[in-house]
Amino acid sequence: MTFPAAGSRAPDFSTQNQYGEPVRLSDYAGRRDVVLVFYPYAFSQVCTSELAALRDRPSLLAAAEFLAVSCDPLFTLRAYSDAQALPFSLLTDFWPHGAIASAYGVFDPARGCALRGTFVIDRTGTIRWSVVNPLPEPRNLDDYAEALAKLGSDLR
Repeated sequence: MTFPAAGSRAPDFSTQNQYGEPVRLSDYAGRRDVVLVFYPYAFSQVCTSELAALRDRPSLLAAAEFLAVSCDPLFTLRAYSDAQALPFSLLTDFWPHGAIASAYGVFDPARGCALRGTFVIDRTGTIRWSVVNPLPEPRNLDDYAEALAKLGSDLR
């Protein structure tokens, strides 16, 4: 698998969030940094602990627009968001199945899900930092905070 490298343009996409609202990555250009968080499955143990930990870090969430992406259908994402009280958008990559994850090199076709990939994208649409973990291995939120802090200092 090939992941887009730091310094490259983030692949644009258009999808819906858990409320059925349209979301396009390029709509954040010039307005807000984005943290794109791919996760395998709603309601799974590691994904739930990762997204709950993110939910519980409001100062981190304030630093950028967090968009969590999975191949789950829209209505599953709505139930998951409601059950976990997640304050950020959950984006569906259900159809065409895995198209967004594929564009970022994090789609696992054998499992039909996204890998644990995270991409920090600046306001110009450039990928500034990324990490991809194996499915059972949660990501470290402190790494997100460090990447966002560095992004802030790079823009001064």
